Amino acid sequence: MGRLQNTEGLTDDQREILKAVKTFVDEQIIPVANELEHKDEYPTAIVEGMKEMGIFGLMIPEEYGGLGESLLTYALCVEEIARGWMSVSGIINTHFIVAHMLIHHGTEEQKQKYLPRMAAGELRGAFSMSEPHTGSDVSAIKVKATKGEPTADGVDTWTINGEKMWLTNGGSSSLVAVLTKTELGEKSVYKNMTTFLVEKEPGIGKVGKGLEVPAKIEKMGYKGVDTTPLVFDGYETTSAEILGGEPGKGFYQMMDGVEVGRVNVAARACGLAMRAFEVGIEYAQQRETFGKPIAEHQAVQFRLAEMATKVEAAHQMMIMAARKKDSGERNDLEAGMAKYLASEYCAQVVEDSFRIHGGYGYSKEYEIERLYREAPMLLIGEGTADIQRMIVGRRLLELYKSKS
Repeated sequence: MGRLQNTEGLTDDQREILKAVKTFVDEQIIPVANELEHKDEYPTAIVEGMKEMGIFGLMIPEEYGGLGESLLTYALCVEEIARGWMSVSGIINTHFIVAHMLIHHGTEEQKQKYLPRMAAGELRGAFSMSEPHTGSDVSAIKVKATKGEPTADGVDTWTINGEKMWLTNGGSSSLVAVLTKTELGEKSVYKNMTTFLVEKEPGIGKVGKGLEVPAKIEKMGYKGVDTTPLVFDGYETTSAEILGGEPGKGFYQMMDGVEVGRVNVAARACGLAMRAFEVGIEYAQQRETFGKPIAEHQAVQFRLAEMATKVEAAHQMMIMAARKKDSGERNDLEAGMAKYLASEYCAQVVEDSFRIHGGYGYSKEYEIERLYREAPMLLIGEGTADIQRMIVGRRLLELYKSKS
């Protein structure tokens, strides 16, 4: 049993959950990850296994059919799953964000309608904020929801038009939280944004009236999980599907989702880095040069020492951010720091493991080749490193405002 990435103060229930997830990862994910990733094949059997374990309902309250666990428990499970195959953690990440938004911002009717099916894994969530030309500039979104005539029973109708981009689980999902621009007459652009809950058919192509998932986006890594655009062409809905029932709160709801999503991405980076360390230190003890294993060369030992230190530091910052959120406190500073540090360290640890493997690192027979292609996504997912630095910097200026 290794000493890295241990977490102090866990309950017996948390330890049992993590033990079960680790066993599942070691037995059901790691042995097939490379094969499925190279085929870009959706891991159906793995997803079914996670459904049976209750992973999709891990943080959903018990009254809605979930396990009612904390963000910390969830993040530690994600860390383990990402150690097995980062793409699998992506399948549950956006699902978790949508569930979190429903739990904290949805109406009781919306919670009753969606959360029990989400907890069972029958309804899969996707999170849609980005657009083809916006990137991290959320204020520039163009997908627009236009208010129409009310229904016979007085419910406002809306028509959505435009294109969203970079939806993880865009094809396989059946419930999408979509940020739209709405003309509400507010001076702040952010108060003119509304989140709609869009239920659709899973798949590629026409997935609903006025709704299309054109195709999967081909990627260098992060395979297995589908990433897609989502096109709205006269899609009709009502105010009953506005998250929380009230327009104009979408930006703040999305930012709450992104905040916990950043803890999640940090956890994924920690898991991927740990796996890169594991395969690197294993290979270093098997490969011989100049008559001895390369692990006995001081240069390689130095590299392993740096890798292990980064793995441990990122893990500790990630659990600090998760615990901060669980306590009910604002954690944008800690989440931004954790996401930034963990993703940067992950890329560095993977690079060092790749160097330890030498020429074999280029071979698809070795796991490090896959890890090397997966790490870059974590540098940009849920906000780039520069965005994290901006968030952290602005928050620090608030906390340490000059008194002169």
